[in-house]
Amino acid sequence: MEEIMKKIAVIGAGSWGTVLASLLADNGHSVTLYGNHQEVLDEIINFHTNKRYLAATFKTNERIAVTIDLKAAVQGQDMLLLVIPTKAIRSVGASIATILAQNNAQPIIVSATKGIEPGSKKRVSQIIAEEIYPAQTDKIAIISGPSHAEGVAQKDLTALSVASESTAVAELVQETFSNDYLRLYTTNDVIGVEVGGATKNVIALGAGLLYGKGFGDNAKAALMTRGLAEMTRLGVRLGAQPLTFSGLSGIGDLIVTCTSTNSRNWRAGRELAKGKGLEQTLSDMGMVVEGVLTAKALHELSQELNLEMPISAAIYRFLYEDSSVDAEIARMMGRENKPELEF
Repeated sequence: MEEIMKKIAVIGAGSWGTVLASLLADNGHSVTLYGNHQEVLDEIINFHTNKRYLAATFKTNERIAVTIDLKAAVQGQDMLLLVIPTKAIRSVGASIATILAQNNAQPIIVSATKGIEPGSKKRVSQIIAEEIYPAQTDKIAIISGPSHAEGVAQKDLTALSVASESTAVAELVQETFSNDYLRLYTTNDVIGVEVGGATKNVIALGAGLLYGKGFGDNAKAALMTRGLAEMTRLGVRLGAQPLTFSGLSGIGDLIVTCTSTNSRNWRAGRELAKGKGLEQTLSDMGMVVEGVLTAKALHELSQELNLEMPISAAIYRFLYEDSSVDAEIARMMGRENKPELEF
């Protein structure tokens, strides 16, 4: 497909937003990076680093424009890439909708955020549709898969999924982002890609909790495999394709998030297992831990759908009902015996 997307705004100057903005500029696009911390933006402008979120050795592409003005970032762009926490998607989306309406603009909107909103129980693409494109959901794409910003910053070989209702939009995003170290694969299964990306964060909290309590590879493998079963069960109930969870945004993302110290969800689980409180753990992380709020959303979804998700339920009780890791392990291992493959 002919590459026509050249003007791109990246909304969110955290680790992933900064790395993707630099990658897109490296790919030859005109990139504007929006952030809400002036000191971070000043550092990117003056030193081409973002030491608040990334190693000092990572240098951003010098052609990136940066701004703290959302309107200036959004106006005149062909594509908007949202790399902000799930809890901010709705409010930022409403602001973006106002700006776009003023200019009668309709850029493609890509999200690299992985989460589900508690209360509404909506996926990120659904929130974007509600706030920005209620009648044009085919202009929305989701990027997800096994990736840490730190790895992409080091040009580690990375493969991701890009999902959209529109094959043409998915292919256009694929062409825009792909290069010699990042490869995107297209799919129309938006539900599956988003459910995988969100659910794996909760399972990764569990992996960190087990590590922090001294459990080893057997426990980790059991958690990941049964976590994949929960992820698939939920996704299929919501309308996803089962095979999606055997791909990059399913088992691929689960592997990298449950096994790497770069995973903030894994690190948060490890610290919580040591007895550190949730509020203190999140404060010390310095970055959003999506699995914490997603655990609440998964609990609400499983209750609404009458769906069995024992691992997610255990993590919810640990986070929000003052349960303990030991109590939840005993509860899990004491469950009634049953067949393995049951959806």
